[in-house]
Amino acid sequence: MSEHYDVIIAGAGPAGAQCARDLAQRGYEVVVLEAEKEDGFPQQSNKSTAGTFSSMMAAFGIPDEVVMNYTDNVVLESPNEYFAKSQPGAVLEFADFKRFLVEDSREEGAEYWFGSRVAKPIMEHNDIVGVRYSGNQEVYGDIIIDATGPSAPLAKHLGVSDLKRENQAIGVEFEMEGIDIDPEGYADLTDAMMLRLDHDLAPGGYSWIFHTGEDTAKVGLCYIQNESHSDYAKEGMGIDDYLQYWLDNDPRFENAERIEGKQHRGSAHIQTPGALSTDNFMAIGDTVPTIDPLWGEGIHVGMKSARAAAITADRCFMTTTPDTSADNMSIYDNLWHSNVAPDARMRLLMTQLLYLAENERYDTLIRDLKQLSHSTLANANNGQIRGMLKLIHKEDIPLLKRFIKERLPM
Repeated sequence: MSEHYDVIIAGAGPAGAQCARDLAQRGYEVVVLEAEKEDGFPQQSNKSTAGTFSSMMAAFGIPDEVVMNYTDNVVLESPNEYFAKSQPGAVLEFADFKRFLVEDSREEGAEYWFGSRVAKPIMEHNDIVGVRYSGNQEVYGDIIIDATGPSAPLAKHLGVSDLKRENQAIGVEFEMEGIDIDPEGYADLTDAMMLRLDHDLAPGGYSWIFHTGEDTAKVGLCYIQNESHSDYAKEGMGIDDYLQYWLDNDPRFENAERIEGKQHRGSAHIQTPGALSTDNFMAIGDTVPTIDPLWGEGIHVGMKSARAAAITADRCFMTTTPDTSADNMSIYDNLWHSNVAPDARMRLLMTQLLYLAENERYDTLIRDLKQLSHSTLANANNGQIRGMLKLIHKEDIPLLKRFIKERLPM
């Protein structure tokens, strides 16, 4: 094995594997360090969900073989209302999806070292030049990329990542069978992905049902343990208790059963990213998170960040003498803010405000969505002020005051 590579990537999740895929296609020497062992990769406990839209499938050449079910609609539910939007999508078999990205990048020439847990960066003259992994093992490279998600050992050491525990969303999901997909009084979830805003089920977060075919679906919820969770939480209940509470009280699950071995857990951060790069270094995927307020779409954003990092590395290597200085690596920052997650700050504010609202306000939101154009919804989800204002009522003034007070230092 070479001791020096053009690019070292920490983490073989969707972002890391896609970045390796793009770079290997360009002919660069790439190695990916992955903490999990190759046998059984990826672990079934890893976060799943994996709902995405057709744009991601087409942009990254994802094959049908990793799709559990193609969907036609996205549904938003509140405690007493629902809104359906025509939006073609796909529910992925997440493990197969991750394995495809690894194998496809391997075919392009990328190396994978499984069972290699990244510990910390190797520094020379205050610049990262390599990675220490699995104890005292070392590997060197011209560009280092952290795609390890919330753990972010390299990004944190370099001061690039500042992921805070109070912004961490935790989630749990079961794959289930025997679900009533189209019961009376609820939205028809046949070939649909559904997100539900309801503090009774997920205080300070949301829950979901993603149809995976016939009477099967992925069912889960997530929330942030912040002030909104504190307001609405039930005493003594953890995330597993909330999911079981939902299963026990929703008639769609009356005859449903969990599919053995299909339980997933995960976490992500809902906060604005700080820095994204520095000398010889970039952070991608959930290491520098972003989220669409209504649809999530974390996979697509992570994949786009991977591609932006690959484009940046390519440009850095194009010159006669490769230039991986912070100034040149900032190309990635520009691509991230313009193409990966534009208006990220406004979208985050909308997400935080959404989770702070009361259940009754969720019912009003769904009624508003039924009256407004789909373009208004898209504009609001993209963080555009004009679209967001159309969803604000004068009755929201107390909520907005509370929102501002909790986020401004005294």
